[in-house]
Amino acid sequence: MIPDVSMIRRRFRAIMAMRMPGAPRIAALALSLALPLAGCASSPPATYDLSANASARPARALGAQVVVTEPVATAPGDSDRIVVRPTPDTFATLSGAQWTERLPRLIQTRLLQSFENARLLRFVSRPDGRVVAQFSLNTEIRRFDLDLSRRAALVEISTKLVEEGAGRIVAAKIFSARAPATGEDGASIAAALDAALREVMGQIVLWTAGRV
Repeated sequence: MIPDVSMIRRRFRAIMAMRMPGAPRIAALALSLALPLAGCASSPPATYDLSANASARPARALGAQVVVTEPVATAPGDSDRIVVRPTPDTFATLSGAQWTERLPRLIQTRLLQSFENARLLRFVSRPDGRVVAQFSLNTEIRRFDLDLSRRAALVEISTKLVEEGAGRIVAAKIFSARAPATGEDGASIAAALDAALREVMGQIVLWTAGRV
């Protein structure tokens, strides 16, 4: 069952009325938001997928060999949960909805597919101990959530291109994108996050093309 986001907002207003000072108020808000969300899960969660970018087309193919590592993420992003932010300082996970697998692993898969769709590199793969590559693409998921106050998805990924062997950082950049959500249900939120991620992955593909 998808939670009623209006319930989150009512709960938020009630907590703010308590006038708890500073950090304790933020902590209490995050906890109080999490409890009603967790409590409303009574049926199998709806499962949502993410898609690869298929439109990024570099001007020329390259002979580079790149491995894409699994993105680093902190809780709650290092899970299969869909995250929303009632305020900039608080977050909650959407009950009754989840990604098909852990978000870092899922994003790694879709980023690999985005590179393959671009026909950019000689080969691109996950690191497995047998692949000898010229570069590794290391990423960190900084934001992957829906801002409820703006009803907009925000994706922010920090990227480092590292020369294998030497361990030298060739280039580094933070990529971000926003996408509007048509509603506050699981399907609408997942679709908005998917759109923002596709844009970010397209940026990463084109940026990498200019540096390998």
